[in-house]
Amino acid sequence: MIGRLILNYPDAAQRAGIFLLLAFVTLVIYQLGVSPAWIGHLVPATTAWLTENPALGRLAGAVLIALIAAANWKALRQLSRRQQIIGVWLELFVLLMLFFYSFDLSFAFIAKKVGFLVSQGVVTTLYISAISIVIATVIALAGAIAKLSKNGVVYGLATFYTSLFRGLPLLMQIYIIYLGLPQVGYVIGAVPAGILALSLCYGAYMTEIFRAGIESINRGQTEGATALGLSPTQTMALVILPQAMRVIIPPTGNQFIAMLKDSSLVSVVGVWELMYLARTQGQTEFRHIEMLITASMIYWMLSIVLEYVQSLIEARFGRFNVR
Repeated sequence: MIGRLILNYPDAAQRAGIFLLLAFVTLVIYQLGVSPAWIGHLVPATTAWLTENPALGRLAGAVLIALIAAANWKALRQLSRRQQIIGVWLELFVLLMLFFYSFDLSFAFIAKKVGFLVSQGVVTTLYISAISIVIATVIALAGAIAKLSKNGVVYGLATFYTSLFRGLPLLMQIYIIYLGLPQVGYVIGAVPAGILALSLCYGAYMTEIFRAGIESINRGQTEGATALGLSPTQTMALVILPQAMRVIIPPTGNQFIAMLKDSSLVSVVGVWELMYLARTQGQTEFRHIEMLITASMIYWMLSIVLEYVQSLIEARFGRFNVR
């Protein structure tokens, strides 16, 4: 396989480039300190030699990994594009699972706790994130319109808001809202405090997304709507926003995924969301890494679902392509 990979490049310079690339990959893997113990498991006769020559064993392991990677690259190139994508995902997922497996995890403990994490933590996480993104979207739309306003007072309020909440760390905003509001007479619970902090923080970021999306629409669209007798509100709702969604949806979807993960920060005020339960359940039997890995995989699965939903929404609004 490796020979065919090299011979597929008849030009001497190309063959030299392949050799140099393999040498570079080998060097990188060697510097990462790859353990050659797995070679001993595959070929038991080499165990003693690997023990006596650790540096050479590392080098042999690095060379072998580089050659396997090159052969795998060549094999994947023979497939169709869709098959290549599926193959890469499967291979990387297997490698990730093998990496976690090397931690000597207690799968019985994970199986016992994962149901509780999903039924309690995931529900709370999605509840907080869903309400926050709806409020943040409303704030962002109002903020974007305010930043496009010619009224100096309205523009000043919008720019101060976006500057403040984009400039403060989200964790600090959660603490200020949860601990600060009671100081002025407004007692607020942990969950409402988390929702308010996430909404204000992401509303500030999304304000710029909405503003850029609205400004991306040709001014002629507004002029045409006005000529047809539409009010400014009708123009925004029926003409501008449907077209601007092409620009707004992708970064907004990214913000929702980021908010889903940042919702873990509300655990600092005692909210029983996914990360809080992962930490507390791991403490019961000192199985922290099991619960953290499980929570990470759940976050990843939720993100994949959101990415799919985002792609559907993008396809829905993609038909508005008027310039």
